Amino acid sequence: MLGGGDPRRMSMDVDAAAQLSTNSRALVVPAPVHSHVGEDSPYTVPTQDMQNGPHNQQAESISNHSKKLQDDMHELGEKIKHHEDNVKYLKTLKNKLEESILEMQVALGKYDKASFFKAVNKDPALVKSEEETIDHILKHENSAAALLSMMKSQAEALSSDHSLTKDVIGIVATLGKVDDDNLSRLFSEYLGLETMLAVVCKTYEGVKALEAYNKEGSIDKSFGLHAFAASIGRPLADRFLVICLEDIRPYSGDIIADDPQQRLALLKPRSLNGEPPPGFLGFAVNMITIDSTNLYCFSKNGHNLRETLFYHLFSGLQVYRSREDMQNALSCIKNGAISLDGGMIRSPGVFSLGHHQGDFDVKFPSTSQRLSLPESYFELETGLKETKWKKDRTVEDMQREQALLAHARVNYEVKKREFLQFLAQSSSHLSQYPVGRASTPR
Repeated sequence: MLGGGDPRRMSMDVDAAAQLSTNSRALVVPAPVHSHVGEDSPYTVPTQDMQNGPHNQQAESISNHSKKLQDDMHELGEKIKHHEDNVKYLKTLKNKLEESILEMQVALGKYDKASFFKAVNKDPALVKSEEETIDHILKHENSAAALLSMMKSQAEALSSDHSLTKDVIGIVATLGKVDDDNLSRLFSEYLGLETMLAVVCKTYEGVKALEAYNKEGSIDKSFGLHAFAASIGRPLADRFLVICLEDIRPYSGDIIADDPQQRLALLKPRSLNGEPPPGFLGFAVNMITIDSTNLYCFSKNGHNLRETLFYHLFSGLQVYRSREDMQNALSCIKNGAISLDGGMIRSPGVFSLGHHQGDFDVKFPSTSQRLSLPESYFELETGLKETKWKKDRTVEDMQREQALLAHARVNYEVKKREFLQFLAQSSSHLSQYPVGRASTPR
């Protein structure tokens, strides 16, 4: 039995099997009276040559075909060795990366993060930031966002028309937090005030509860949010946005494993060298922090707010360190990008230039986390993410090499059976005639 994976066994197999073929070069093969080899066999020696040509041509033909098969097997053996070496290297690299990941996780574990998050939840600055966001929403007193915020804060109003708000999750600006005030300002500017004040509902039934129409198609002011607004003397001004989670297309990819925030496993942009472009910091959708009460299963189909609302709002919006980094990465930007120094690309080919002069009063609350943890923590966290990404790439490469290895082994086995079949047929044919006889059988 020929070895399928060891190149040394492959070489021994080929040498041993080829011995018979090599010896056959000295034979003079007369033409048989009746051929027992099928007419369609690839190893059949042409009858015309056997009858009219020199007898040693038959042995030479067999020897040449045998050598070709040996060369094919040798080449396949080299491919198998090449893929085996690659798989071995990638397995070693994967193990080293996993060790590095474990070391960084242990190092991160030394930071008392649990106590930190507990302290953050009690941090007056965080509470103040959330209250400021609500206060700024209430300043837009004739907006749907302000009216719904009032209803949520007033128990008597909420109980008077529970059907109006039971399906409302909240206002966009209140459903996420951002690490620092600069990012919050940038995200708010990118989305715009109308979107920041948008009402978010779970289902279309919740949308219908907010507004109804009469037979003429006009708004029925005695129903829904308009009725509540009229009852307190603050009629709704103009249009307002409502986002229905049931009707928007959710993110369809994977979630980052073991991430308590359920961040999306989006593919990082890659430059020509295969690495993320310099200055790339991440995706906006993953830089939003969501409270645990809002994180899981808010849509009818069980998708969380990051997969639905924030993916719908930000999609693949990229965040860069500077305008220069962002401009150098234009070929990698598919949806849009912003930079920490105020650069903004709303979509490929659409740039927002200049500086916004107004104050962004309705912003995402700040978590203040990045200001409280040491920089070494975030360096470790970034290194951990990059190492996990390299490990994932290594696993992908290893799987590809294993598939190529399996394919090469199958091809080798096919060629081996072809070689053995050829040797058996040629040996049977040559054994019918004594060595050195060149006459035609009588």
